Amino acid sequence: MGVRNNVTVFLNFAKEGFDKAVLVSKLFCCVHVVNTYFCSVVLAYGPSMLPTISTSSSLLLAERVSHRFNKVVPGDIVILRSPEVPRKVLTKRVIGLEGDRVTYVVDPNNSDKSDTVVVPKGHIWIEGDNIYNSYDSRNFGAVPFGLLQGKVFWRATAKWLVLTGK
Repeated sequence: MGVRNNVTVFLNFAKEGFDKAVLVSKLFCCVHVVNTYFCSVVLAYGPSMLPTISTSSSLLLAERVSHRFNKVVPGDIVILRSPEVPRKVLTKRVIGLEGDRVTYVVDPNNSDKSDTVVVPKGHIWIEGDNIYNSYDSRNFGAVPFGLLQGKVFWRATAKWLVLTGK
């Protein structure tokens, strides 16, 4: 009787563990689908988007739907894959869409020389708000629309608390 009781307890324990594992797996699947196709949290840092986004870490929420329906307009802040380093994600502002004429300062640190380009079909022109310290379309040209990953709709500067003891 004791062995049978131990087996029953073990089977109940195993069934409960399996049920919990299935529940956690479903939760991770839901999080993956939401993060990939609907909305994601992005941690942005660096000086290229000053003063809009601070140099310290800023949390951004980006929705991943509107760019699939061509609802991106000049002035939107977007997240996209870098055209030169695909593992890197950039946060920049859309300046022009396909067919737009964009005039930009070629080298703002050294001269006021400007150039005008027409954004090719299927591409967008992106720039950082801080033209003196941003690596963007002025350096690598128009970006394919397919590299867009989302449009930022909410941002909050992360305030890190430093606890000091006496």
